[in-house]
Amino acid sequence: MVKPDQFIKKLNKALEWEYAAAIQYLQHAAVMKGAEYMAIIEELLVHSNEEMAHAVKVSTMIDDLGGTPTVEPEKREVSKNSKKMLEQDLAGEDIAINLYKELIVMAEELGEYAKRQILEGILMQEEEHKRDLLLALGR
Repeated sequence: MVKPDQFIKKLNKALEWEYAAAIQYLQHAAVMKGAEYMAIIEELLVHSNEEMAHAVKVSTMIDDLGGTPTVEPEKREVSKNSKKMLEQDLAGEDIAINLYKELIVMAEELGEYAKRQILEGILMQEEEHKRDLLLALGR
């Protein structure tokens, strides 16, 4: 059985990734080059804002559970190659998707049904981000 402190720790890990994703999307949108990337550049700015909204929701959950939301972002990679940037973003989304799947199971085990529902909403958006990135990469 999962313990509340384990749930808080995993939520803080998700929060670190949300901060990092928001920063990375913003940076990539600013430096990405090439006409073929114009549409995704705009979408990356949308993603950045959505990641910050996720961070607010996750922070609130952590506080509600008696934890302290982290202020540290997870380390992310940088590149000057536009395609590589999208690959980095995609890798980050895969990590987030896996984290949220784990968090949903933990919330269910703890009987935190409202939090589970919020986490499911975040997961759906992360999966949408992944689809956007796959489309931009031509996959």
